[in-house]
Amino acid sequence: MPVTLELEHIAKMFPGTTALDGVSVRWEGGKIHALIGRNGAGKSTLVNILTGALAPTRGTIRLNGLPIVFRSPADARKAGIAAVHQELSLIPELSVAENIFLGRLPRRNGMIPCRVDWHRTNEQAEALLSRLQVRIDHTARAGSLPVAQQQLVEIAKAMADDPSVLLLDEPTSALAKQETDHVFSLLRVLAQRGVLLMYITHRLQEIARIADTVTALRDGTFVPTIPVAEASPETIVSMMFGQNIRFSRVVDHPASGIPILQVNALGRRGAFQDAAFTLYAGEILGVAGLLGSGRTSLLRAIAGADTPDTGTVVLDGTVLSVFSPEAMKQHGIVLTPENRKEEGLVQSLSVRANMCLASLERTAVHGMTTRLRERSVVAKIIRELDIAVPDPEAAVSSLSGGNQQKVVLGKWLNTRPRVMLFDEPTRGIDLKAKLQIFQLINRLSAQGIASIVVSSELEELMDICHRILVMKAGRITGTLDPTQSTLDELFGRCMQ
Repeated sequence: MPVTLELEHIAKMFPGTTALDGVSVRWEGGKIHALIGRNGAGKSTLVNILTGALAPTRGTIRLNGLPIVFRSPADARKAGIAAVHQELSLIPELSVAENIFLGRLPRRNGMIPCRVDWHRTNEQAEALLSRLQVRIDHTARAGSLPVAQQQLVEIAKAMADDPSVLLLDEPTSALAKQETDHVFSLLRVLAQRGVLLMYITHRLQEIARIADTVTALRDGTFVPTIPVAEASPETIVSMMFGQNIRFSRVVDHPASGIPILQVNALGRRGAFQDAAFTLYAGEILGVAGLLGSGRTSLLRAIAGADTPDTGTVVLDGTVLSVFSPEAMKQHGIVLTPENRKEEGLVQSLSVRANMCLASLERTAVHGMTTRLRERSVVAKIIRELDIAVPDPEAAVSSLSGGNQQKVVLGKWLNTRPRVMLFDEPTRGIDLKAKLQIFQLINRLSAQGIASIVVSSELEELMDICHRILVMKAGRITGTLDPTQSTLDELFGRCMQ
């Protein structure tokens, strides 16, 4: 009999808000069930309940017809439920093998049973990665891997206990097309083996490719499940928002034609080389390329996060000689990183504190700042960016992915930047939040603030950029005008 998972009137209340309100649904194994919804709709709360991280306020969960109660994530794992969460949870200093079996490392038999059997750990990790067709060195330090490979390690970690129910929260948000295809092939194999897969995604084009059914969460309640054959893009958007959201090319004005930033023969050993281009005031410049093409490394070098080995960066005719995030911030060059959780925010601090970290001098008097002065600055940014937060003193970790991304943007807008570097700015956020971020980048452009945008979703670059650079194998191989080109042409240029 295929595995079944049923939710009956599941509700979850937090102080001042209802995350889930009477959710009832039934899913069957052997299928891939897409779960969609805007940021803050309750998807992550539902995943946390099903994995034992949260207890429902009321309602019943049934697995194979039997009611179950999870007191911890360990209980959920024992029941055969595993999850791949949207935000990476690997420990950077540990190896891939150690991360995969963390908390359940194989033990040695003998006089000291608490000793780890490292030979068996590495042997099992290598066998698991091979079975999943993931080509990653199991002895490599997890923190040394690019984000996309870390995501594949997260999937392997979830599969280590051979679960019967696998929950995937935005598993391809950091992956390029080839890696996404690999994940999809793996998920289809798992479904054929009878595994029940719940697949959360904001990439609506993925649903027709991978899912059997579609269910939506809207404002904490379920919109009924429909077969994927009935799920047109318009239907999906209506399920998520209760209305249709129309997209068109966002940028509505030309760049100024006034040079602001020049990159000359910039290179970093092993990452990219001979990067050269001019950025104009108000220009939105895209950087397209496959995973490993050097896109992120280029942005990090310009932002001072990594020091280049060769070349120069020139701002308004002045060669910038010191490469550090602080020095570049002083020049008005700032980076919103791909991994916002670890590199863009301090999760334990409040929304207010995160927004003011990079611009304390704006609210300081004689070297001292106060919450009152900070709150007035933060309130303005919250309004402008439409950040959904009940209180600026709430921990930033309590926000949805889209709202966390807006906090990162607000933090840098407080510094009054001249050049914004965006690395995957819409990773893991819903359609409405994407459109809001696109509109923000467009408004910055109208104010003369230049932007460089890296995105794995090439459609985004076609919609928001004045010009697109194509990178391959660490080199800029060409330039493309999105108004005179097609998406197929851009993808082909990235693949050539």
